[in-house]
Amino acid sequence: MKAKFSEYLNSAAPSLKKLIRMLKEKYDYVSILSTDSDGFRMMVSQRSKSVTSGTMMTERGSVVRVCRDGLYSEYAFNSFDPDRIGETYDEICRQLDAQCELLKATGSKVYKTDVLDDEPLTLFAEMETGSLPEETDLSALMEKLSALSDRGMTLGEHVIDCRVIAQSTHVNKMFLTANRDLRQSYVYSEGNIGAIVMKDGHNEMSFQGVSGRKGPEIFDGFEAVLKEAVDTAEELLTAEKVVPGEYEIIASPEVSGLIAHEAFGHGVEMDMFVKNRALGKEYIDHRVGSDLVTMHEGALCAEAVASYAFDDEGTPAGDVTEIDHGILKTGICDALSAKRLGTVPTGNGKRENFEHKVYTRMTNTIFDSGTDTLEDMIASVKYGYLLKGMQSGMEDPKHWGIQCIVERGYEIKDGKLTGKVVAPLVMTGYVPDLLGSVSMCSSDREVFGCGGCGKGHKEWVKVSDGGPYLKAKARLG
Repeated sequence: MKAKFSEYLNSAAPSLKKLIRMLKEKYDYVSILSTDSDGFRMMVSQRSKSVTSGTMMTERGSVVRVCRDGLYSEYAFNSFDPDRIGETYDEICRQLDAQCELLKATGSKVYKTDVLDDEPLTLFAEMETGSLPEETDLSALMEKLSALSDRGMTLGEHVIDCRVIAQSTHVNKMFLTANRDLRQSYVYSEGNIGAIVMKDGHNEMSFQGVSGRKGPEIFDGFEAVLKEAVDTAEELLTAEKVVPGEYEIIASPEVSGLIAHEAFGHGVEMDMFVKNRALGKEYIDHRVGSDLVTMHEGALCAEAVASYAFDDEGTPAGDVTEIDHGILKTGICDALSAKRLGTVPTGNGKRENFEHKVYTRMTNTIFDSGTDTLEDMIASVKYGYLLKGMQSGMEDPKHWGIQCIVERGYEIKDGKLTGKVVAPLVMTGYVPDLLGSVSMCSSDREVFGCGGCGKGHKEWVKVSDGGPYLKAKARLG
């Protein structure tokens, strides 16, 4: 079925277009992004149950962006009355003019920026989904999740709780200018099962997730990961600490995705180039990895939770080859930064919501596959670890340091898994060294989209990442 576009946005469009025409008489550029996104979040454990209407992208509101004399300013509002459009116009002009005057009065450094392009473009995208969150029988889903939690309690000797989280969002966005009318509607869903175990006063937990640009039908996939969550948590109870050092590693697709996101995520977001805050700016057309390393970024390079038809600046979605056989070719860019850098936007201008400003942000960040098998990769390792389970990560775009927190590692000696498990693991290194050591890539590939990504300590957006199994060298501690 098609994810039907918002009737609220359709009905507001004629009046918003009128508002744009009024504002164009005063400003060099005018755009309006309007959103109407609904969804739910459900959590079940042995101790509590809850249902809320909020997810990362549930919102309703609009933001006006204007440019005059090279200065851009914005005004957001969450209510719009077409019968009072004159009052709305007056308030918007007052707020926008006040912003520009404040910049001048405070002596703040500003970037004089050319007027954004506004070539004619019409796009209407209602993407396929199996079901809609607003039509979901939440009582029936609660019963299903409760049964999963109960069954998880029976699958391991030391299980003390089994938590299930499911959330689904129907995203509706409309981008309007004098010459553009872009509308999109799609559904994405995500969830995870977390098994918590305890033995002799020692607690461990493990999470297994499902995600995709699909409706709540995706939660049927919980059945396939329930036992894995319990088994992994029980396995962690007997895990040992790793001896710090450099090892041969095989990164699972989930860990490969973490490396992709942290190694060439924020570091090639080109709004960081404007202020010279990323080392990647100096490495364009230079080698940053082995010949086996090719990486794509964009809403079109996978169908996942971060896949859309256009970004929050009205730029159509793209598929950017950031690294081509080890050579860093380009970064990703929002529209304003592209103007300042003399390049083109890549469809990566994203807002946390309509009240937040646009930044260059990742969408799907994925390593390309190779031709090797996992079995051959394991057989080639003299001494090292197969890494599984992503927990968190961070990077230093200015100096290209990387830190990845990995859930567990399986010891490999003389080409065979020994059965020994180490956990948790901190993988660190200098990005070109880590990617330069990639010596094998598997032919399969997976994409993961549970959770989100912040810019600094805030500005959270949906992202996906992944790749194949990768063999490399890294420092573990």
